[in-house]
Amino acid sequence: MQEKKVVIETNGPHIARISVFETNRFSKNTLVGYCEVDLFDLLTKDLEEEHAEDLALLDPSSSITTMGTISVSCYIEDPVETEQSFARRVLAIVDYNEDGKLSLSEFSDLMKAFGNGLAVNKIEELFRQADTNGDGIVDMDELAALLADQQEKEPIISNCPVCGESLGKYDKINDMIHMTLCFDEGTGNQIMTGGFLTDKQAAYGWMFKLSEWANFSSYDVGLRSGSTASHILVFDRRTKRLVEEAIDGKIVLSMRALYQSKVGLTLIDSGVKDILKNLSEKQGKKMNSPESAKDIPKFLELFAGQINMDETKDPIESFKTFNEFFIRQLKPSARPIAHIDDGSIATCAADCRLMAYSSVDESTRFWIKGRKFSIEGLLGADAHHNAFKNGSLVIFRLAPQDYHRFHVPVSGTVEKFVEIPGCLYTVNPIAVNSKYCNVFTENKRVISIISTSEFGKVAFVAIGATMVGSIAFVKKEGDYVHKGDEFGYFSFGGSTVICVFEKDAIQFDADLLANSERSLETLVEVGTTLGVSKRNRGLKVSELQKCSIE
Repeated sequence: MQEKKVVIETNGPHIARISVFETNRFSKNTLVGYCEVDLFDLLTKDLEEEHAEDLALLDPSSSITTMGTISVSCYIEDPVETEQSFARRVLAIVDYNEDGKLSLSEFSDLMKAFGNGLAVNKIEELFRQADTNGDGIVDMDELAALLADQQEKEPIISNCPVCGESLGKYDKINDMIHMTLCFDEGTGNQIMTGGFLTDKQAAYGWMFKLSEWANFSSYDVGLRSGSTASHILVFDRRTKRLVEEAIDGKIVLSMRALYQSKVGLTLIDSGVKDILKNLSEKQGKKMNSPESAKDIPKFLELFAGQINMDETKDPIESFKTFNEFFIRQLKPSARPIAHIDDGSIATCAADCRLMAYSSVDESTRFWIKGRKFSIEGLLGADAHHNAFKNGSLVIFRLAPQDYHRFHVPVSGTVEKFVEIPGCLYTVNPIAVNSKYCNVFTENKRVISIISTSEFGKVAFVAIGATMVGSIAFVKKEGDYVHKGDEFGYFSFGGSTVICVFEKDAIQFDADLLANSERSLETLVEVGTTLGVSKRNRGLKVSELQKCSIE
């Protein structure tokens, strides 16, 4: 019997998948069966005592066929017990004589493992502080009390004592999760292994580690790995799970070489911009040809499970070119608009991966790494307005498998359209996270200014990308648009919409902000809630409530 600790947040992932694999050394592990547990459901049970139940293991090829059962038990751990458990595991690192206690020399080695660079006299002072009974040694309870007290006053854990990674850059909960996973998975010889972020990651065998090393990449979320990650992970708002975005490994390596190095920057400056533009124009012509229709089944197969054709307004055989399919319309019922009659609630403009920030400073700190990014640079002289100074912004990134029509997030009057010519860099996070190029301020884009009564002026920016030469709007200047109305579409490829709000005009939803602060994109659909007007509503955003279960 083995156990794993899990930390959950009110607005975070809470669907845990338990998968049983047949392990293979030189090939992908074989998925035998799986089950899913909603961790929030467990919190509604009476867990004064340990709760146990048998769960059916489902056949991976059929959600109704079972392969057997797996017994699962859980209980909620008291915070004091969590601190003691953590202290016990930390203590074991330097408990050379295995007596469950630390001498001064062992305590000193532990402080060094924390990477805090404390002077000898400071370490001795902490040792005396921890040794509350004055017996010359520090036991588990004393160490737990010291760590809890110091982390609140003056944190002494600078580096993970297992892997050595720097801590304290983000938040305490993430640091605790990181160290717990390091302790859990550090030996690598357990029957039950946790810490996998997606099913695809768990399926890799022993060769996975070698391929990861060869690619100089990591399998993580957010800027701990940043744009060096070869696996793009996003949080699915609907299912409350992390999912992996489909992208070919060769493309990842190519994009990293082009956008993440000074050599790549030199190539871009020496003519690659024109090559990307010409490539997009040629691909656009190809996708508008009748011959391109034969690629539709291949595309659906590539993104199997990610494109729901039952939502499409027209049957697949009606599309005479690939682009007709790509800009397909959906049935009106497929994307209901949240609070459609309440103009003070803004909704998401696209099926996309979303990042929301209360200020430009936050966006450049967590996500946009282009050295020249600014609201003025994004909007250009003809569309920029003083009202947008220090404003909020939300980034809607569309991937090829997404529905590629974008919708109005607020109700108001379209004041004007401004077209800005430019490059066609990719809008993939590998480029957006690069300090060597300025995707959003150099790419081709069309800006629309919408005047609203609830949010003031809102800038709607449609940005072209590699393979996306065409940006089309279906509204014109002077039109009054309702929240949720179709506003336009992108032709073949992936692209991005950025909406800029005036300062203090909108309070973005808490879950979107929390994920964005972790540099984690949220997968959303058109019409789901984005935020609330701060001008016409008194809004109090409560802090995320955290709890831990085991």
